[in-house]
Amino acid sequence: MTRQKKMVERVKTLMHEPEKIRNIGIVAHIDHGKTTLTDNLLAGAGMISKELAGKQLFMDFDEEEQARGITIYAANVSMVHEFEGREYLINLIDTPGHVDFGGDVTRAMRAVDGAVVVVDAVEGAMPQTETVLRQALKENVKPVLFVNKVDRLVNELKVDQQEMQIRLGNLIDNVNKLIKGMRPEQYAQGLKVDAANGTVAFGSALYNWAISVPHMKKTGISFKEVFECCQTGNMKELAEKSPLHEICLDMVIRHLPNPLTAQKDRVGVIWKGDKSSEIGRAMESCDSNGPVAMMVTDICIDPHAGEVASGRLFSGTLSRGQELYISGTYETNRVQQVGVFMGAERLEVEKIPAGNIAAITGMKDAVVGSTVTSLKDMPPFESIKHVSEPVVTVAVEAKNMKDLPKLVVVIRQISKEDPTLNVKIDEETGEHLISGMGELHLEIITHRIERDFNVPITTSSPIVVYRETVQGRAGPVEGVSPNRHNRFYMEVEPLEEEIVKLIKIGDISMRMDALERRDLLMKAGTDKVQAKKVVEICSSNILVDMTKGIQYLRETMELIIEGFKEAMETGPLAREPCQGIKIKLMDVKLHEDAIHRGPAQVIPAARQAIHEAIRQARPAILEPIQDVHIHVPTNLMGSATREIQGRRGQILEIEQEGDMTFIKGKAPVSELFGFAGDMRSATEGRALWNTEHAGFQILPQNLQEGLIREIRQRKGLKTS
Repeated sequence: MTRQKKMVERVKTLMHEPEKIRNIGIVAHIDHGKTTLTDNLLAGAGMISKELAGKQLFMDFDEEEQARGITIYAANVSMVHEFEGREYLINLIDTPGHVDFGGDVTRAMRAVDGAVVVVDAVEGAMPQTETVLRQALKENVKPVLFVNKVDRLVNELKVDQQEMQIRLGNLIDNVNKLIKGMRPEQYAQGLKVDAANGTVAFGSALYNWAISVPHMKKTGISFKEVFECCQTGNMKELAEKSPLHEICLDMVIRHLPNPLTAQKDRVGVIWKGDKSSEIGRAMESCDSNGPVAMMVTDICIDPHAGEVASGRLFSGTLSRGQELYISGTYETNRVQQVGVFMGAERLEVEKIPAGNIAAITGMKDAVVGSTVTSLKDMPPFESIKHVSEPVVTVAVEAKNMKDLPKLVVVIRQISKEDPTLNVKIDEETGEHLISGMGELHLEIITHRIERDFNVPITTSSPIVVYRETVQGRAGPVEGVSPNRHNRFYMEVEPLEEEIVKLIKIGDISMRMDALERRDLLMKAGTDKVQAKKVVEICSSNILVDMTKGIQYLRETMELIIEGFKEAMETGPLAREPCQGIKIKLMDVKLHEDAIHRGPAQVIPAARQAIHEAIRQARPAILEPIQDVHIHVPTNLMGSATREIQGRRGQILEIEQEGDMTFIKGKAPVSELFGFAGDMRSATEGRALWNTEHAGFQILPQNLQEGLIREIRQRKGLKTS
């Protein structure tokens, strides 16, 4: 039997023993070495050759990833590792580090129980490190730390042995500071990374070696020896004595939880149903004999088998031929194949029990984020909240009219696979508008439409997505139905900043318990009466029903909510989405005959009242902002800061370390198009930088009118 076949048989056996399973994600800032580390782990498990480990980049199997040298898609692999005489199954997800693909990281965190956070020893904890750590902790995923590129400290920064240890200690302290800031209660209970207890490993993924304190005690290898090997370049000897895969996977098995332990803690965070119900108990105990409950975290296309939905199976057992329900649909879907991913390949199996990351075909109605279950009325899992928002749009058209039906199918498929995309049809021009996280995100998507789906397209230049808000109060403003028989009186005011933040991160939603929502709203600054009477939340806007004892209101409320949603999706200034607005329904006059208060009467009247109130409440345009972090040699610092300041940007911090300067600034997304090329030429290609979404801020007053006119013109609306 070949080694590969043996591995497959061991995977099939171990997936039925949840105490021997570890579901882990590799997360980090871009270029800190996640995929190189994953190569080493796979080589150690015998899945790729040890000579190629670190160079093959096995998990970057998409040609776009190979061409660009970055991870774009989260990729799954299952492997076996022996620890203290027992074999364990490790289901691993290698995630992207680029901010534009942060959605893949968020979705991967729902599927795993533990995360290996990779940090570059020279660069330390970077902005994206903080973001991925926050995503992991929000999903109750336990972190361990791998400090990569330790050899760079010795060979590039020329530090001595003592300085090396001080720097590594500071790096661990910084990561713990982040954990403490994000989860103070759990930190107090011991949730931190600590070299002494073995939740931190140090090494070099490129040169295949690593060390940890438990391993040093066992083998007698010291930091002195590590320092000398780095200095003399004798890494091969170090890799033989202290192989990376062994140290890293031992740390994973010893310190990260198995599904039996993890699901007790995690189910309450990711599912708001009744824990004492049959499905609640089955998920908490990871019961393979219970009802099926699976969360879809990824959808990809197999040229032979069609759509493959993969995700975490929290309870029950998946097998071929099962009829399963998908949240939000009424018909069942039949499971055609069941399997697990081994990198680019999918291994078919007969059955997959709870606690594993499964891949199934036949789920034609599933989208990323769907709940797949054998129970018709199971409350779905909490929706996945992404850190960034779509802020850049491109218009896409088929080059040939005959490809238009195919383009519609392809765009529908892509938005199923990637929920961070926002797709709309421009009714005036018939173009498809695709909004994504940034220029690169949209570039990859449009390439895929042409390359994978073979639809030639033309794309517009990127357009920024703005938001509309109010800065004052107005109302009550009257909205009258077209038949003049129904009247709605609305007031608007800015929504408290704290509440906007809580809605965006998913802590306040209409799906949560009403009392819990009321308490959170009161804590964030809303008065008790209003907190009790919230009837709808749309994006980061809320509708509050302040009326008393109005006849027929209950049966009309659905239509008022519809009008509210329409008003929030297209604001009155430039038909851009609204943000941070509180709408209060103060009074309603309704016709007693139901036929005179149907959708055609109520929806436009509610929308008209809201829009008019917004116009009177000092409306403003919000523009998306990005934080910009730049590492540049000190002699080129002036050129780098000029690049930010020349784009309506602000410099927030400047720090110097040796001959390098770290600049933190922020700038509007609209001004950052073409930033990469300009920064390269300004700094002779010697600057490293990255950007991350930093929310929205009010556009300067002198630019508002011109921008509104420009957007309205582009959308074919009246400009006067």
